[in-house]
Amino acid sequence: MNETILGMTGLDWAYLGAAFAAIGGGIGSAIGITSISNAAAGIVSEDSEKFGKVLPLAAMPGTQGIYGLVTMILVFVFTGVFAGTAELTAAEGLRVFFSCLPVAVLCLFSGIYQGATAVGASGMVARRDEDAGKALIFPALVETYAVFALVVTILMLLYATA
Repeated sequence: MNETILGMTGLDWAYLGAAFAAIGGGIGSAIGITSISNAAAGIVSEDSEKFGKVLPLAAMPGTQGIYGLVTMILVFVFTGVFAGTAELTAAEGLRVFFSCLPVAVLCLFSGIYQGATAVGASGMVARRDEDAGKALIFPALVETYAVFALVVTILMLLYATA
């Protein structure tokens, strides 16, 4: 088990993949939440009654960070890190690394763009708060692709660690 690829062991590759997933999702969520929160604060400063209507829009980009965290936990579960039985060949670790990339990359970008979409949707709420439910649909469309990335990552992890 001392084999390496580019100087990294299998467990090193698995940790790197898990870290990229958590970091990518976290950065995407942080940027997305910041974008919509700035817009939401402006709306609420004009009409504090709209806080409850814009809060779901502000929270939506946070799911990408959750998907990154879930991916990291799944890597640790599937590779035996939590059980203390982690032993991966370099090739297996590299497969785990590549399995994490859909969440790492797609959640980075979808979190950012979901926040931007939520900013636009918040304009609907600012003008017509009765359309808050409709406004949620637009950022939810972006969410679909983050969910797809999580599903792809899980399926790839199942194969990579089988």
